[in-house]
Amino acid sequence: MKRWTFAKRRSLVVSIILHALLLIVVYVFQSMILPFLRFFSFAPLLLPVTVAGVAVFEGRYSGGVTGIFAGILCDISFNQPTALFTVLLTIAGLLIGMLADTVMTRGFATFLLSSIVMLALCTFAQMFTLLFFEQTPSAPLLTTAFWQIAYSLVFVFPLWFFVSSLGRRALRFVT
Repeated sequence: MKRWTFAKRRSLVVSIILHALLLIVVYVFQSMILPFLRFFSFAPLLLPVTVAGVAVFEGRYSGGVTGIFAGILCDISFNQPTALFTVLLTIAGLLIGMLADTVMTRGFATFLLSSIVMLALCTFAQMFTLLFFEQTPSAPLLTTAFWQIAYSLVFVFPLWFFVSSLGRRALRFVT
């Protein structure tokens, strides 16, 4: 049985604080700065990309916990049904983290692929009601989804830098 030393406890607390700061900074950037930098009226989604990154670089537990808090922040930001993004980002963080723990390599290509899948899930969740209950034509929705995903992918590299740095720090904590 492993004993928790003071250094490991302190490292865990620092890691939690750094993850919380990352989520807060990304949330502020996504909800308060990027709405003024719209690209043809499209706004990027950064919190799902952050969850994908944490899940890829740190595994299922960190991905799931980050997904819970990022989902709560997304539910606060968007006019969506209550807890939609909380459930979606938590499950996606757990699944991507589980795949990263077992079969996927931890690198930029995996992070990019996971980010694309995460963004596709989130944009589908946003347009689900419009597509199936309000019979909105699918062509404009798919165009909007494509451009929102493309604009969000612009921020993958800067987020990769921060998330992979946190992942390396977390791996030092585990070993």
